[in-house]
Amino acid sequence: MSKTTIKTRPWCPFCGQNVAKPRYPEKRKLGEFALGNCECGAVYASDPSGFNIGAVIVELLVYACDDNWDMAWDLLPEEDYLTGRIEDYDEVTHQVVEKRNLDGRIIRGVLYFIRLQENMADLRNRFTEKEKASVAEKVKVEKQPDPKREKKKANKNLVREMVQARNADGLVALCFDDKKTLRLLQRQLYEPDEEKLWATASLIGKVCSRVATRKPGMVSDLLHLLFEACSDSASSNWGAVETIGSIIAERPDIYGSFTRHLLSYIGDPSTRAQVLWALGAIAEKRPDLVRNTSFYQLIGLLDSPVVLEKGYMLRILGRLKAKEVAGKIRMLQEDTTPLTIYENGLPVKTDIGTLAKVALQLIDE
Repeated sequence: MSKTTIKTRPWCPFCGQNVAKPRYPEKRKLGEFALGNCECGAVYASDPSGFNIGAVIVELLVYACDDNWDMAWDLLPEEDYLTGRIEDYDEVTHQVVEKRNLDGRIIRGVLYFIRLQENMADLRNRFTEKEKASVAEKVKVEKQPDPKREKKKANKNLVREMVQARNADGLVALCFDDKKTLRLLQRQLYEPDEEKLWATASLIGKVCSRVATRKPGMVSDLLHLLFEACSDSASSNWGAVETIGSIIAERPDIYGSFTRHLLSYIGDPSTRAQVLWALGAIAEKRPDLVRNTSFYQLIGLLDSPVVLEKGYMLRILGRLKAKEVAGKIRMLQEDTTPLTIYENGLPVKTDIGTLAKVALQLIDE
């Protein structure tokens, strides 16, 4: 008896979101490929045969550069753009067919992805202007590991030792050697000591930021595991929300699209403060990502009886420069209720009034 054909919707290897079916241009030319755009900024193309990688990459680069051929040829792999691919793709039905056979048709298609390391405005500036000051600083790409090195194998004891030593360099190198490193890192979140848990969540965010410069799909897989941990009532989600927030805040350019999913856990009192912390961490670098969610429904939490929720709400609103609630924030300046919040994995003792004043300073800038 033949095995059931397993079909799934194709996803972006950079952000993990499902992608729409690629489309051919209205005026199609011979040799052109169907193209698409992911919300995270990646572009992708379908190659039904799976044998045209060179032609696909050229077309994707030109497409990403708004048909500027000179700019496209000036880009360097890994330094200027990342690539990814989804195998066993059927362009007709827009599905990934694991068994490579659908209704008697052999499926060999590939969905190729390219994601520029910089946004288009920065790239245009770099290409068209001589003044380097106009170009935004690029994310530093991790060095290519020596192919002749002896690869290390990750195990829980080795990962635990590196976490305890806060050895980010060692963990990044281990991730490139053994893909299960991030999964073992996730297990280090099962920590009853609150300060150690926050420090680990912050460390994972920094490690993932560096790993993502070469292996963004690996980090995307970890984010999916963390979201699953938050959603599964039968599993422990210790540190999951904090780690999700740390990863997105470190690389909002790649994983910013995950921000809106954090609001799914705002209704649970056990994760509400952590969600607010995560939104505040993201808002510090990319306030637009938080404003693009339905965050306004959270403003009522300024009246929350839970001091930590009120404190993290002030942190968010200040970073969003939310002038629309400045009056309400001003009323909290004399509130001396103490609390401890976390910044970059470290505890910070403060009070509601101080957080309100900081928020107002940011709003008035």
